[in-house]
Amino acid sequence: QVQLVESGGGLVLAGGSLRLSCAASGRAFRSPTMGWFRQAPGKEREFVSAISWSGIGTSYADSVKGRFTISRDNAKNSVYLQMNSLKPEDTAVYYCAAGGSWPARGYDYWGQGTQVTVSS
Repeated sequence: QVQLVESGGGLVLAGGSLRLSCAASGRAFRSPTMGWFRQAPGKEREFVSAISWSGIGTSYADSVKGRFTISRDNAKNSVYLQMNSLKPEDTAVYYCAAGGSWPARGYDYWGQGTQVTVSS
């Protein structure tokens, strides 16, 4: 079964905004921690943000602090990433992931990714 499905990616000008969504199902939804990762061409996958089951615990990579906001709506089985003041260096494939208890040591389920392209 499909466990995680991302949406909301696209092409945007520098300084613009996008909101990514991730819909979880099955065992992935039962995972306490949800996170976002990204991978740019020719680079390793990197951590972007994570959120605890309650939504109280959040974590951000230094490169996105003050610009990105992670949130979740458990009634909708969804997690979101609001991205503001986008920069060309934010261009990457963004992946939603589900992991263990906060703070997660690893992630057990992964989506197939959604492309975000920021042009100058």
